[in-house]
Amino acid sequence: MANTIVNNNAPQVQIRFVTKQEQYAVPDFPLSVHTAITPNELNTLVNELLKESTDTKNDVEFDFLVCSQFLRTSLLDHITEKNISTEEVIIVEYVEKYPPPEPQDCLIHDDWVSTVAVCEKWILTGCYDNTLHIWTSKGKHHLVIPGHTSPVKAVAWISLNDDTASFVSASQDQTAIIWVWNISENSVDCIHVCRGHERGLEAVSVNYDHTMMATGAWDTMLKIWSTSNQDENEDGESTSKRLKSEHGKTRTPKRTMKGHKEAISGIVWSDKTEVITCAWDHTIKLWDTELGGIKHELAGNKSFFDIDYSPLSRAVITASADRHIRLYDPRSIEGTLVKTIFTSHTQWVQSVRWSTMDENLFISGAYDNNMKLWDTRSPKAPLFDLSGHEDKVLCCNWSNPKFIVSGGADNTVRIFKSKHIVR
Repeated sequence: MANTIVNNNAPQVQIRFVTKQEQYAVPDFPLSVHTAITPNELNTLVNELLKESTDTKNDVEFDFLVCSQFLRTSLLDHITEKNISTEEVIIVEYVEKYPPPEPQDCLIHDDWVSTVAVCEKWILTGCYDNTLHIWTSKGKHHLVIPGHTSPVKAVAWISLNDDTASFVSASQDQTAIIWVWNISENSVDCIHVCRGHERGLEAVSVNYDHTMMATGAWDTMLKIWSTSNQDENEDGESTSKRLKSEHGKTRTPKRTMKGHKEAISGIVWSDKTEVITCAWDHTIKLWDTELGGIKHELAGNKSFFDIDYSPLSRAVITASADRHIRLYDPRSIEGTLVKTIFTSHTQWVQSVRWSTMDENLFISGAYDNNMKLWDTRSPKAPLFDLSGHEDKVLCCNWSNPKFIVSGGADNTVRIFKSKHIVR
């Protein structure tokens, strides 16, 4: 095949294809292409080279990275925006295109679904009618759990094995409850009622070794609690023995930290002793849970509704009271605080979650009824719109790489099957 792709109307530029996916590697000699070449034309070109140099028979769909961002326009528009000289050989990295998530199930509830958490095959949901629900990822309803007296705003799994699981729910009734679920008997017990907040709770997060949890509320306080099933004030008396005498013993916080001026809306652990919070006061704060103080603070320009941290990329994404998602490096002390802004939603973004397998991927849910799957290298357009909700999306979760799950004001949870590919 000739080394030149000719288009007489456009100037030529030299490119070199590279990939980290060795099974798709092509010879890396420079090629001359016209500057108006599009991603579709590049895709055709790479597939032709693949068929010449490997045993590949079927076409593969690729995305193309130039200067660490996906090519979504012609090459000329992209390199002009990035101020790249057409005199240089331009490195074009290609990766297999992420497959579209497939809609699976719709779990119907009696009221708005405000929170969802996934652990292996189990889905835990919390609703505005004060109830919790446990479902399988195949859509089977296992249990409805009453107990709170106001809407449940946040849930998190603490532990799961073959026989039992424990989880926490946080409610506008000013309490967080730690529950133990006997899976074989399909029965649940309220083990501890965590009291200490003076207004409704909005957020809860469990740390990496599942020993501690953090809650945030409308009283602006961040509180740290033990997740242990045992009552730490008693001398090892077993949970089951104590339950006979008192259903759900009151637990008090290990630490209370003050610093936000308005409601704390999102919490995530970023380290064994570090918590990151976001709030309606337009700030993100990094806390040291052992010393009990603020380590670092980032100022935004809108109220924040949600936050997530990726241990893979060590970056933070936020949802806020405009239609933008922002990516921060929480430890950055130089340059701009906001590293990237992602714009596609048309209304408030309510929820964001990182992929646990790929440092570049995350999902978002918004008041425009849409879920979106993003790649951090494509800030101007998401990879996919995950449609289905008929009202505001209030929560989303991607803890199990196989399932993208979202809940909304249409009283449903939507499950999308997600194929993980190694890229």
